[in-house]
Amino acid sequence: MKKLLTLAVMACAVVLLSSAQVLGQKTVTGVVTDANGEALIGANVLEKGTSNGTISDIDGSYSLSVAEGATLVFSYTGFTTQEIQTGASNTVSVTLQEGELLNEVVVTGYGTQKSKEVTSSISSVKAEDFNQGAIQDPVSLIQGKVPGLNITNVGGSPNGSSEIRLRGVTSFGANASPLIVIDGVIGGTLDNVDPNDIESIDVLKDGSAAAIYGTRASSGVILVTTKRGNAGETKVEYNVYGTAEGIAQRVPTLTADEFVNFRPNVDRGAETDWVDEVTRTGLTHVHNLSLSGGSTSTTYRASLNYRDVQGVGLVDGFNQLNGRINLSQKALNDKLKVDLNLSATQRDANFGFNEAFRYATLYNPTAPVFFNEGDELFERFDGYYQEINFDYFNPVAIIDQNTNTGETNDLLLSGKATYEIVDGFKVAGFLSQQKESGLFGQFFDKNSFFRGEGRNGLASRQTFDTEQTLFELTATYDTEISSGVQLSALAGYSWQEITSQGFNATVGDFISDDISFNNLGFGLDVGNGIANVGSFKGQNRIIGFFGRANLNFNDDFFVSASVRRDGSSRFGDNNKWGVFGAVSAGANLVSLLGISGPDQLKLRVGYGVTGADAPGNLLSRFRFDNAGSFFFNGNFVSAVGPTQDPNPDLKWEVKQEINAGLDFAFGDYKWVGSIDVYNRTTSDLILPNLPVPQPPSQSGSITANLEDVELVNSGVEFSISYNHVGDGFSWTPTVNLATYRTRINQVEAPDAAFAFFQSGGQRFDTNTSPGAPGLNDDPSVVVQANSPLGQFWGFSFEGIGDDGEFIFEDVNGDGALDAADEQVIGQGLPDFSLGFQNQFNFGNVDFSFFLRGDFGHQLANMWRVFYEPLGNGSREIENIVFTEFFDDNLTATPIFSSYYVEDASFVALDNVTLGYNFDMSENSSFDNIRFYVNARNLFYITGYSGADPSVRYQDFGNTSNGAQINTTNGNPLAPGIDRRNNYFRTRSFTVGATFGF
Repeated sequence: MKKLLTLAVMACAVVLLSSAQVLGQKTVTGVVTDANGEALIGANVLEKGTSNGTISDIDGSYSLSVAEGATLVFSYTGFTTQEIQTGASNTVSVTLQEGELLNEVVVTGYGTQKSKEVTSSISSVKAEDFNQGAIQDPVSLIQGKVPGLNITNVGGSPNGSSEIRLRGVTSFGANASPLIVIDGVIGGTLDNVDPNDIESIDVLKDGSAAAIYGTRASSGVILVTTKRGNAGETKVEYNVYGTAEGIAQRVPTLTADEFVNFRPNVDRGAETDWVDEVTRTGLTHVHNLSLSGGSTSTTYRASLNYRDVQGVGLVDGFNQLNGRINLSQKALNDKLKVDLNLSATQRDANFGFNEAFRYATLYNPTAPVFFNEGDELFERFDGYYQEINFDYFNPVAIIDQNTNTGETNDLLLSGKATYEIVDGFKVAGFLSQQKESGLFGQFFDKNSFFRGEGRNGLASRQTFDTEQTLFELTATYDTEISSGVQLSALAGYSWQEITSQGFNATVGDFISDDISFNNLGFGLDVGNGIANVGSFKGQNRIIGFFGRANLNFNDDFFVSASVRRDGSSRFGDNNKWGVFGAVSAGANLVSLLGISGPDQLKLRVGYGVTGADAPGNLLSRFRFDNAGSFFFNGNFVSAVGPTQDPNPDLKWEVKQEINAGLDFAFGDYKWVGSIDVYNRTTSDLILPNLPVPQPPSQSGSITANLEDVELVNSGVEFSISYNHVGDGFSWTPTVNLATYRTRINQVEAPDAAFAFFQSGGQRFDTNTSPGAPGLNDDPSVVVQANSPLGQFWGFSFEGIGDDGEFIFEDVNGDGALDAADEQVIGQGLPDFSLGFQNQFNFGNVDFSFFLRGDFGHQLANMWRVFYEPLGNGSREIENIVFTEFFDDNLTATPIFSSYYVEDASFVALDNVTLGYNFDMSENSSFDNIRFYVNARNLFYITGYSGADPSVRYQDFGNTSNGAQINTTNGNPLAPGIDRRNNYFRTRSFTVGATFGF
């Protein structure tokens, strides 16, 4: 993989060096007007393929320094974009015609459409509208930009990933997140795409849009399109920024002085801010160098990206090198077009330990970081202060004594050849190869009280390799079948195979710490036969046949229909294939009904069926695994036993969705927006590890489709923007609003093979319990039939008694507190979300800010459960979580209840950017220079007392004793639990610049 990465980077460098020719510069001036000759104030004038641009002034005039032969792109809200190539003259004036929004190109599955023709719910976000600043995760570029798309980043870990949910929770975990498609590669990894290289992100939100992707589209589809070169231009661009990041919010605790007042008997004599000891100001710098250009037959874009990212944790962060080449070549009189895309990424990461944040919060603030020399425990713990207690570790020692690192490599190569046989009829072949590999290691020092000491040193290594091959054949036909009736047809075949394999080993008892995890054979556990070793290999294949037809009747009425037949190797032998269809229609009401006033009123209605593949391989098969050992012929022999019964009837989850929408525009396209209403029902939900009677079952568990439950999602999505231009000043505010309602319904199916709900129509899983110490078997979440998903369960808090004990509601009035008094005490999923974007332009200055928020959700604050009350004295060594809820009179042993469930609604100033575009003289070496400053997560307005009020869409808590819900990705049936192992929320400030030449 390293050789492949090196070759990719060298190829990028060759293109950059061999093509770095800078054309001569000249200044072009002109006037931008509308069809009536009126000046258009604030019209955008852009040198195509670059970020070099300006806006017209109060007279519609502009001036821009561009390369010889450059193409100018003129655009203005509500008007058709025009492109004009410069010639000998230095004056280029243009008259724009109305209709830009209607002719904007939107990327759909296996093709594109003009905005006016789209009949499904699709949101498109272009590069100029992306979030700015220190963006490391590509999907964060559109956080808050798309109604109904929720992207959460709990805490500020540089190595963390986003949780993505589109229109709520639609699965028990099989396809919880939307399908990612990168330049046509289904299931592409965003880790191999640098945010600087993305041109647009399109979100297929409803079933009629996503059904073309069949078994993997139930949670929606996100289409990522990367930047490409343009003919007739050669452009070099360099982007650079530096970021300083710090903690924005920590869990509130007592200072050392305050702690002594509460617990003088555990005063250790020091004054330590443990959070300060394990954190820093994270300094990041990012560099992006790109070159693009080409001729009428060949276009290219190559880029090199380097990221050196520090987290706020003392050692957290990563270094990443990414290279990308996109090449297009035309031949055979332009009938043949070949597209090649190559990208490679290498990342070296230090993951640190999230646990350090936890123990920095709870550790005694009067304890020192180090023992005094001569202390009896000094040598035992390498000088780090430790107290011998359960679940209690010096956080500085955790970071300093131990190692947690990893290296990943990603390579993606794809090629597409398209040939036009006759006018309007094209055939295409697409082939992609994607490889991902990772090597990770952990080592715990033999003197590390945190995991290492008990094993005399502990080391582990893990590897994984994943290879995806995708081959697709498509045919498209575009024609006018009668006067004013346009047909666009698509037919295709898809074949994809995914192979994953890996290895892991854990070894303890090391003679020396110097080898770390680099020689596991150095650990004595190997010779003693107690080392842990494991490996895996799996493969799955998906084959699909699909087709679609789009009809346009005189730009007044639009119809689209699609069907896909998918087969998956993960399904049971009796259900290998599924059919997924969709139909949608749109009507231009302004034209059809002769309505005057609005510029656009397009009604859309769509219905689609999508699926969800099984969440793992071999889930329909009879599976065996190690089952301890037995004594035979004088030796202990490993035993093998069944772990899963076969299910030949296992099939895909099915989601049926209906969507109705209205796109509108008023006031010469100054007001533009849309509204969508949807209802979706997911059935045949897949549940792994479902307990079944034994006998007749041999293993006691099975993976099956549940016939007695459905997930039902409904909501409204609304977006509106206004474009104000006047006196050289422009302001574009945009508001996005989405509501959510997710229920789990019990279906009347007396012949259901497998029951999901327990008696009484309820389901509890102990993996939702608060955890140790003492609260391992008290579920905090209930799943109830015919009720909203994400309900907290427990006693309802009413006050604190004179004896320091809790007072809870006696629901049944029997005078005793027992399970009969437990009830629903909160909701973990939001009712609605809001985004408010503002973009200002005045002369050379641009300014934007973005507010977003989630409302109606609550969080179970597990920090308070364990560390806020004084309790019965068993936990008095730890610091006290000191919130507005703290009550010195409370001495009761903690019991999970509504006392710890808090409203977590919030509004965040998510992103603020101020930029300045310099005027370039005719003799300047640069086409454009822009400097900017940016701030992210400036503040949160919330009543939540914890570190981060963001929605938790799934829980990574305790291991369930019963059926586990997608243990790899967490439990989607238990949202809203704020566990004690989260990274703290951070705030960042960025200074950056863009140079074009």
